[in-house]
Amino acid sequence: MKYALFLGCNIPARVIQYETAARAVMRKLGIQLVDNRDFKCCGYPVRNLDRKAFLLSASENLARAEKSGLNIMALCKCCFGSLKEAEHFLKEEGDFQEEIKHALAQKGLRYEGKFEVKHFLSVLYHDVGIDEIENNISKSFKGLKIATHYGCHALRPSKVTQFDDPVAPSLFDKLVEVTGADSIDYVSKLECCGAPAMGVNDDLSMDITAKKLTNGKKAGADYLCAACPYCQLQFDHVQKMMISRNGSEALASIVYPQLLGLCLGIDEETLGIHMNQIDITEITSFLNQE
Repeated sequence: MKYALFLGCNIPARVIQYETAARAVMRKLGIQLVDNRDFKCCGYPVRNLDRKAFLLSASENLARAEKSGLNIMALCKCCFGSLKEAEHFLKEEGDFQEEIKHALAQKGLRYEGKFEVKHFLSVLYHDVGIDEIENNISKSFKGLKIATHYGCHALRPSKVTQFDDPVAPSLFDKLVEVTGADSIDYVSKLECCGAPAMGVNDDLSMDITAKKLTNGKKAGADYLCAACPYCQLQFDHVQKMMISRNGSEALASIVYPQLLGLCLGIDEETLGIHMNQIDITEITSFLNQE
């Protein structure tokens, strides 16, 4: 299996460990990731400011992936949601759609909807499969309790993203459980991480984050697990800021490829375990040899 890797803007600049861990996991599972230097911003930052600019940017990425003959695999759920929205939009008929396609044609590109946009978790669950992942696991987490954070842009709007059941998703939980850890239920599990409000209303943003973290702790979680750079930044960088302000006890967040990578026998340096702002190194104490 081969995919065009869509990194987006935030991961290479601020959550490098998500990229290195994801690449290592996919390499271990025999998945080839192809870099495309012509990919640009997914359009998410201007989606609510200039719809045409958003669609032009997102659609160009789709067309470039189609030109290479590959499905896109996105690591960021904001990028995933944006690209899925453009994918959905271009399948409809109308003057605006034709205008976007004409703009693509001026760059020597075309989009016919022959290839798909997938998220990293979707590729693991649907394309690789739980059984194949389990066959490659050399260590497992016993007694570890994980609070999964699904993220907003993967689940909604469900008609567009088609990621999982938006009300009762289970895909991420099953991917956590294949590591041997328990994926626990907790209040506010499907609620926002708070990142969209950061920089606009920081107090509100941190209140939303604090609510999720508090509920996760009350449910007995040892760690929170995310699969989006925006969410990880909120639960890692921003939570560290919150702790410095009020001295609260941390609920450290680990990105999923780090969690899975440890079970696949990938070394901590490659997974960037020491790159998280809030220390997660103690998670290795839960590992058991298979």
